[in-house]
Amino acid sequence: MNERFVVVGAGTMGLGIAYVAATAGYRVDLVEVDAGRAEAADTALGGLLNRAVERGKLTAPAAADARTRLKLRRDLAEVADGPDVIVEAVPERPDLKRAVLAAAAARHPALLATNTSSIPIAELATAVPDAGRFIGLHFFNPVWAMALIEIVVGPATAEETTAAAVALAGRLGKDPVVVRDLPGFATSRLGVTLGLEAIRMVADGVANAADIDKAMTLGYRHPVGPLELTDLVGLDVRLDIARTLQAAYGDRFAPPPLLVEMVEQGRLGKKSGQGFYRWVDGVRQ
Repeated sequence: MNERFVVVGAGTMGLGIAYVAATAGYRVDLVEVDAGRAEAADTALGGLLNRAVERGKLTAPAAADARTRLKLRRDLAEVADGPDVIVEAVPERPDLKRAVLAAAAARHPALLATNTSSIPIAELATAVPDAGRFIGLHFFNPVWAMALIEIVVGPATAEETTAAAVALAGRLGKDPVVVRDLPGFATSRLGVTLGLEAIRMVADGVANAADIDKAMTLGYRHPVGPLELTDLVGLDVRLDIARTLQAAYGDRFAPPPLLVEMVEQGRLGKKSGQGFYRWVDGVRQ
C-alpha cells in the first residue's frame, strides 16, 4: 500500500491519529518541530504498538509492519508533495493553525483537514487556497479507543470532500457524525458546558472531583466524569476551547478562575502528572 497520511503535531491527539492511520495501513509521516516532543512521541508509539500486541488487538507482525510505515519528521518540507491526507493537530490557537495549514496546503494533499475541536472551519480556511478540499476531522481522546469522529463541513467544503472524509472515517475504524460549521460544533459545545460547570462546582465546594465524576458516571452512565475527562484532554486545551466559545457565544462559556489558575500553575492534567487528579505513569491515582 502506497497511500500516504501526514499528521502535523505530535501531541496527544496527533500521536493518536498517526497511530490509527498506521494501523489502518497508511504510510504515515508524523511531523513535530520540537525535538523533545518528537522523541517522546517515537517512544510512545512503540509503547502503544507493544500494548496492542499484548492485548490481542494486533498481531506482532502487524505491529511491526505499522511501525516501519510510521516516520517522524521535523519539518513539513521533508514530506513529499501530493499525500492522500494531511491532518493538522497543533494546539487550539487560530494563528498557529492557519500557519500550519498554509504550509500543509503547499504540499498539495488530496484531502486537508484540521483536528480543531472548537475553531470554525471558515476561520481556518482563510489560510487554504483550495478551501473546497478542506474539512474538519475532530478525533476524540484516546484516538485508538474512541469510535466517534466529528466531520465538520465548512461553507466552502466540496461535497466530494465530505464524502471522502466519511470514507476515511470508515477506513480508520471510526463512526462519523457530520455537523455544520459553528464554533464548538456539536461535541465541544456540549462537552465543554458540562466540564466548565463541574469545575465551578469544585471551586464552590459542592463536592470533591471524584464525587462529582462519580455522580455523572453512575447517575448518567457517562463512561468518564467531566473532571477526569478534562485531565485527559488537558486543562490548557480546555481553557483554549472555552475562550474560543466565550468569544462566539458570550460569558456562559467564560472559563472559571480555578481553571485559569490551574493552567498558570502548570497543573494541566495527565500530561503534567497533576490536574484534578494525580497521575503516575499515565494512571490516575
